[in-house]
Amino acid sequence: MRRVTACGGDILLQVKNMVKLIHTLADHGDDVNCCAFSSSLLATCSLDKTIRLYSLSDFTELPHSPLKFHTYAVHCCCFSPSGHVLASCSTDGTTVLWNTQNGETLAVMEQPTGSPVRVCQFSPDSTCLVSGAADGTVVLWNAQSYKLYRCGSVKDGSLVACAFSPNGNLFVTGSSCGDLTVWDDKMRCLHSEKAHDLGITCCDFSSQPVTDGEHGLQFFRLASCGQDCQIKIWVVSFTHVLGFELKYKSTLNGHCAPVLACAFSHNGQMLVSGSVDKSVIIYDTNTESILHTLTQHTRYVTSCAFAPSTPLLATGSMDKTVNIWQFDLETPCQARSMEDQVKFTEDWSEEDVSVWLCAQGLSDLVAIFKMNNIDGRELLNLTKESLADDLKIESLGLRSKVLRKIEELRTKVKTLSSGIPDEFLCPITRELMKDPVIASDGYSYEKEAMENWISKKKRTSPMTNLVLPSVVLTPNRTLKMAISRWLETHQK
Repeated sequence: MRRVTACGGDILLQVKNMVKLIHTLADHGDDVNCCAFSSSLLATCSLDKTIRLYSLSDFTELPHSPLKFHTYAVHCCCFSPSGHVLASCSTDGTTVLWNTQNGETLAVMEQPTGSPVRVCQFSPDSTCLVSGAADGTVVLWNAQSYKLYRCGSVKDGSLVACAFSPNGNLFVTGSSCGDLTVWDDKMRCLHSEKAHDLGITCCDFSSQPVTDGEHGLQFFRLASCGQDCQIKIWVVSFTHVLGFELKYKSTLNGHCAPVLACAFSHNGQMLVSGSVDKSVIIYDTNTESILHTLTQHTRYVTSCAFAPSTPLLATGSMDKTVNIWQFDLETPCQARSMEDQVKFTEDWSEEDVSVWLCAQGLSDLVAIFKMNNIDGRELLNLTKESLADDLKIESLGLRSKVLRKIEELRTKVKTLSSGIPDEFLCPITRELMKDPVIASDGYSYEKEAMENWISKKKRTSPMTNLVLPSVVLTPNRTLKMAISRWLETHQK
């Protein structure tokens, strides 16, 4: 155990092997440039011109690995969201699509200018693939037909970084001159600004939206890193009045040398970075504090990636190795499973409440809650009157945010106590769906609730706050059958 000061007070963190090295892959013959996860595989690529595929079950290399086609260094690799297709790009000017199940080449897409391709990235719906090149050209490919869809370019520098927003409405590119450029899905440049004076090296979106407590709007976090040794956090939001907006939020200064890679965890709670200083740093995205520093690599750390469905982290280095790390973080609130953690909220101690406040972005209130001895039972019983009169929280916006977070917690407690899977609940009513439908935002809702939402809230998505492309609601028969089967099993 160790005691750390965080969120305005001392919190005892029971850090038992918070992150441990469980495997080292040393099959590449040269620098490792990139690593990427699917739900079942790990892909790595290298200056040695190859891509290697490993099973996550035991980290053995697949029979059809390594994948060989490129004639020069492979700079980047990424999986399609389904994990069935892998893309790789190279100094040879090509982006190659591979069948991950048998290693066969599906397509070879040549950059129109023949320039070395430095980065590639699939859109969240797998329909498009972006490739960025050393001459500044960026190509949007149709990932189904393998045809060039649109092409553009940045003013200066090489394109070395790319990331799609989680909703797929836009993507961001980073250049060696330090410019962060935002494009829509039609390849129109929406915004460009100098983000890192000495050049950008990587960027990544958090897949989890964050809600603005004051206005109830949702936004996404974007991280960028560069040769200036910094990681910068940006806020990307979509509103009807302002449209798209990119705002600088903060800077993380944990490294003492250029930062070459950064990536958010799938749940958005952690950010990892790798640097020329040979270290890997893991940050808490809510507090922006350093959770752990890993120093096992012997040369520059060039790549880092979180697995989407397991608590694994991969880091690649110029020492020709890929390290696999496993998380095992226990704090007063996290010692139990996430479901138990919420289900037994009434049993939370004051320390548990402090950790919860930090996770909700309410760390400024920790001291006030501790002073008033707010434990789990007291937390669930707080009202707008008690927040104003007893806790003396003067800001109306802050009181509203606290109440909204507490109500979300109450709903989760009720849901988990009932044992109903979250995917069976309507995001609007938080009740078991009887007639689920799929809206044009890709989410499923109770038909009546969504129809009422559309009629009262114009044409916005309850989940993303973006304008719905269409108001057509499609019956989700698969989900309806799954709910019926669950009811048959649990209501006997």
